[in-house]
Formats: sequence, C-alpha cells, structure tokens
Amino acid sequence: MPGSDSDISSPPGESVLIVEDESSLATIIAGYFTKEGFTVKVTGNGLHAVQMARAMPVSVIVLDLGLPGIDGIEACRRIRTFSDAYILMLTARVEEVDELIGLSVGADDYLTKPFSPRVLVARVKALLRRTRSATETTQAGNDLPITVGKITIDPRSRTTILGSHQIPLTKIEFDLLCHLASQPGRVFTREQLVQAVWGGPLVGDDQLVDVHVGHLRKKLKEGNDSVEEIIQTVRGVGYAMKG
Repeated sequence: MPGSDSDISSPPGESVLIVEDESSLATIIAGYFTKEGFTVKVTGNGLHAVQMARAMPVSVIVLDLGLPGIDGIEACRRIRTFSDAYILMLTARVEEVDELIGLSVGADDYLTKPFSPRVLVARVKALLRRTRSATETTQAGNDLPITVGKITIDPRSRTTILGSHQIPLTKIEFDLLCHLASQPGRVFTREQLVQAVWGGPLVGDDQLVDVHVGHLRKKLKEGNDSVEEIIQTVRGVGYAMKG
C-alpha cells in the first residue's frame, strides 16, 4: 500500500518514484501515473526513497518536502550525489519555495499543494521531453562549446566551467543556462524560456523560471564569488545573459 514501499504494475515505459507519506494522496497520484503507462514505485519515507533511487533505475522522482526519516530537502541532496533523475518537489506552503531557491538542493521542478494530479503528470511529461530535446540538439550538430565572459558551456559533455571551477548543474539548470548563453544580451521572456527549456507551455506555475534562475545564480556565485551577476533580470520582461 502507498505509505509503505510498494510496486504498482503498469506497462513498460518511463519509471517514476513517488515519495509521499499521505497514503491517500500517494494512491491517487500513483493511479494517474499508472494510467499513463508509467512504471510506478511508492514510498512514504525519505530514507527509503534514497535507498530505492540508488537500487532501481528511475526517470523521475516526485518528492514531498515533509517526510519522516529525513525530509525532502535532505533526500534530494543525497539522491543528487549519485542520480541525475528528474526531481519534482511537492511543497505544502508557497513560502517553502523561497527556501528551496535559497538552498538550491537540485530539484528540477516543484508544485505547491493542493494541486491537480493531471497537472503533476503534465509537468513530469514536460521534464521527460527535455531528454529527447537534448538528444536532438546534439544530433543536429548544435553542440559547440559556448563561452560568455568567464563561463564555458559544453553541450556535448554537458559541463559548465567558471574560471577554473566546474559548476554542478541539474539537467534543467544546464539547459536554461545554455539557452540564455546562446544569445548573450538578448532578453528572453519567461514564456520563451519555458517553451525552449521545458518544451512548454506548462500548466500551473509561472514562477518556474524564477526558481531555476535563482538556483543558477546561487551556484554561479558559489563557483566564483567575485563574478558579477551573470544572469540579469529585465523587470517586467524576463532574463538575459550578460554579454
């Protein structure tokens, strides 16, 4: 049963690990993903989630912030040390989003409760489209390194070097930085970035780009605290990479 570790049979396809200690909500979410052809596993414990993510191949992890064992933030940190699965965080309060931005724990997306299970499935599908889009970009030959100021971005190896330091980025963070750096100085609207990076449009949350820009800024600042703000906010419009 959801709430304890379990398998839910479904046709072969992408796999999702649902980490939610509210058993009724976990059951509903699992049912929606199963109907969409996902292989689903469920746990309600943060420590078990880390163990399961290490032991099984998983495409996406839906991870609640408030969990027994260890909370979602610590579970996300630990999972990020060995897995590049997409992680979508579930938060009970809007205020927690600011905490996630400040901690930059490596989540790729988030939803605040209450939410529609259909929206959750749509957001997960949008994350998974990024895998195909990245592959298509490499196959098309658009994989030459990009250098902007002190940053070098290599789409083929998916690495980001700032000065002499490699900056660890999630898949979404890398794709967002790469798109901004493709045309330094150009202002991209949030809608344009969602379309380019998530394969949008997305349902539900127009703060998504702001969250990931916050993550990027924090990581780039940690990589070189003498570097000026690289990603600039154009008030009322969107973001631009400093040329």
